[in-house]
Parts: sequence; structure tokens; C-alpha cells
Amino acid sequence: MLEGPRVAVLTDRLNRTRWARVPWAALASIRPGVEAAIREVLSGAAAERVLDVLFRADRSLSADRRAAVAEAVFGVGLWRRRLAWQLGADDADPSGCDPRALLFSLMRDLAGVAESAAADISGLELPPPPRGVPDSWRVRESFPDWLADLLEAELGPHGAADFAAAVNVRGPVVLRANRLVCADRDALAAALQHEGVPTVAGRWAPDALIVTGTRPNLLGLEANRNASFEVQDEGSQLLGELVGAAPGMRVLDFCAGAGGKSVQLASILRNRGELHAWDVDTARLERLRVRAQRAGATCVRIHRAPPPSSLLVDAVLVDAPCSELGPLRRGPDVRWRLDPGVLRSLPQTQQAILTQAQAHVRPGGRLVYATCTIHRAENEDVVAWFERTFPDFERATPDAPSDFIGADRLFRALPHVHDTDGFFAAVWTRTR
Repeated sequence: MLEGPRVAVLTDRLNRTRWARVPWAALASIRPGVEAAIREVLSGAAAERVLDVLFRADRSLSADRRAAVAEAVFGVGLWRRRLAWQLGADDADPSGCDPRALLFSLMRDLAGVAESAAADISGLELPPPPRGVPDSWRVRESFPDWLADLLEAELGPHGAADFAAAVNVRGPVVLRANRLVCADRDALAAALQHEGVPTVAGRWAPDALIVTGTRPNLLGLEANRNASFEVQDEGSQLLGELVGAAPGMRVLDFCAGAGGKSVQLASILRNRGELHAWDVDTARLERLRVRAQRAGATCVRIHRAPPPSSLLVDAVLVDAPCSELGPLRRGPDVRWRLDPGVLRSLPQTQQAILTQAQAHVRPGGRLVYATCTIHRAENEDVVAWFERTFPDFERATPDAPSDFIGADRLFRALPHVHDTDGFFAAVWTRTR
């Protein structure tokens, strides 16, 4: 478990270690394109999409240039508030800052590049003097004020600061062994080692492997081509385990999306049973179909219309649409693109989904409500509403490591505590 100021110190050290390997000098020759990309991100465009367009437009970019551009665009996208403060600019609204100045500050103040080199690479003629480290965690960890306020309300001042520091480090590459192709994660680990990819067993989930060393090209691996694994955070894998699926059962994934949990559940079922999948987004269901076929998940039954009322199953998973505050470490610039107004409307949507989903649970069956957020209005408050509205459901203790279970018998995964993305879940049994 990570605690207190150690989180910020450790994350700074991890980031510095990564930044020390970045070939920053490769940016000098492609500065205009980098500046344009940073300006787009500051204007609200998703950094990942901006980079995708940039790399597709110039396929001649060397590996060094690609690596440096990615670090520059993602780095400025995430750290914009801290960088504006380092420059003496308005940190509460860093969108108007000169991209060259922000890039300079990223290199000098965070990555430890010499000032003269950072100025040459960024094209900044009159660098401002360095300012040290901000006292305020929301500036130091580069969070907008509204989100910092929310985190403090949910986690307390110290917990919020620890959470923020933890999500400022790139999450590990975590794989889930596909039991429909390989016997278990030990077999997958051996196959990956043969391909030069070292791993260690996950700490929490039974099928999890964590990639160690340099991040590999997963798409090029034979283990990927034969669908031996899926990329899935360890906390997310634990959510799938909460369903309690076992061969022979009928399970419904009620918010299936593109199928991450569906193929996990099919793997747990070993294709012996039925995995019904439904989502309001039919385009995502098509991706699920392709994904399930590739994974060998023949037990998946896709519903392109709401499941009929006659469908009663042993377990229902509601992996509900939410504010997605839990996996912030997977999207460095997401915090700056979130709309705080949307958060207020989500609980009503979640309640409506639960109302529909609960009707498919047979007497004695299980209902799992899960989100990837730490927002109480979408988590504990929705749970309280459900239990008032549907008294024939009794809260059960989630089947997960005790580190994740509170005295209230609710599941919580936190990046600064468990080194997973952030997740929440409640489990109920239908009594009649």
C-alpha cells in the first residue's frame, strides 16, 4: 500500500526515470508540427487522436521522433497547470499559454533537461527563471479546481493528493490470460517469455499478468495473434470475478459495450453455459462480436434489442456508464476534457439501467453493479437508492481480496492504495 507524501515522491521518481530516456533533441527538427499538436490539445482535442492524425500524416517519422512527440504532447496535455505555474502564468487557465513555453517547462522543470538545451529544442528565446515546486497539490499534480474539489470531498485532502499523484504515473501493462486458449496465466507467462516478454503474476486477480521491462509491441506477438490474452487492468478483472460465474451458468452482461467483460466472463464459463450481452450502442456490439469470435467465446449471445422479459439468468453484471474518474492514469489529458455538468446527470441514467437489469435476475441469483469512478453520487448513493427501491435484493459481501472490501461490504479499488485503476462495485442476491 502507498501512503501519504511517499506517493508524490515515488511518482516523481518514476516519471523522472522515464523522462530521462526520452530523446528530447529529436523534437527540434519537427518543432512546428509539435507546437500545432500541443495547441490542438490545449483547445480541447484528445491527445491520443491528435497523435494518431500526426503519425498517420507522416509515416517517415523515426522511432525517436515518435517517442519524443508522444511524450511532449501527452506531457503538456497532462501537466499544463503545473507547467503554467512554473512559467509564472495563470495556472487556473493554462489554455492560453504559448505551446513552446509549456514544452520548455516540461523539459526543464519536470524532466530535468538542461535549460539551454530545453530552450534550443522548444525554440524559446527568453526562458523564465525556475520557481521550484508548487505547495498546492492541485497545482503540483495539475488538476482543474472543480475536479480537485470533488476528489477532496470524496477522499479527503490527503487521499485526494495521493490519488492525484498515483494517476500521474503511467499504469502498468496488465494482461488477462484467456482460459479458452491457454490453460492458465502460468502457461501464458511461459509463452510470453519465449517471445522475449517477461511478466510477473498479478497481485490480485487470478488470471492477471503484469508486463515488466520495456513495453512490448503486443500486436506483433504470436500470443496476441492466437488470442491467448486481452489487455485488462487488474481492478477491472476483479470486477468480472465478482459475478461469480461458473461453467453451466447463464449470465447477462447488461452494459456490454465493446465486450471486455463479456469475453472475460466467457473465459470463466469455459464456454459451458450462456453469456448474454446487451448494450444500447449497436456499433460497440459489433466490436464485441468480432472480439468474441477472435477470443473463441462461442457461448456469447449478443442481443441487438433489449433482452426479452422472459430472460432470467443466474447473474447480471451492470458495468454502468459513469464519469470514468477511476482510470485517469490511462488518459493523461482526460481530466482537462471532462464536463462537470455531465456528472450530475449520470445517477439518473444508472438508476434507470439498474431498474431494467434487475428484472432479469432469477430468485436466488446475483446482481453486480460496477463503475470505474470514485464519485459517491454514482456509487454509494445509487446503491442506497437501489436498496430502498428494490427490497427483494439483499447486499452480499463481494468475493474479492479483503483489501478491497469495506465494512459496508462494498468493493473499492484505488490507484494509490492497490496500484489498479479506480473501481467500485456492489453485489446483491435476489431473495425472492
